[in-house]
Amino acid sequence: MYCQSCGTEVTRELNYCNRCGANLNQSSNLPAQIVRPVSLTAPTITIALMVLIGLGIIFASVTDLARKDVHPAALTWMVICGLGMITGVAALVLRQWTNLAGAAKEKERTFPRKKSVEPPAPMPLPPMRSEPIPSVTDHTTRTFDPVYREPAERRK
Repeated sequence: MYCQSCGTEVTRELNYCNRCGANLNQSSNLPAQIVRPVSLTAPTITIALMVLIGLGIIFASVTDLARKDVHPAALTWMVICGLGMITGVAALVLRQWTNLAGAAKEKERTFPRKKSVEPPAPMPLPPMRSEPIPSVTDHTTRTFDPVYREPAERRK
């Protein structure tokens, strides 16, 4: 049996995939999902209308403020900030729609089944040595032995 989420081979007794944690029993309980293709004409029209209405509001407001003798530098900054906000909101809406379209396409994706591959042959052992390998700790512990010294009272 294979995991429908990641394609990893799993045993039938498992309820969850060992690799990705997906529920392996939900596919048997739920009916098959039909994925409809996503149309991007509605988001395109929505973004275009949003941009046109936003530009209309900005330039109508700037025209009205220009008639009231507002400084031209202030009007310029209002137009620049308004255009930046429209661009940012349009980019966020476009990003949301592409994420939704990508999620719908990801559901259509199927994972190829992994072919059972024989395990690789074990690596051969190195040739046996005729002489034993010396230990790293040989002849190093003598330096840690305390030096015997006679007490000062006995030396006299």
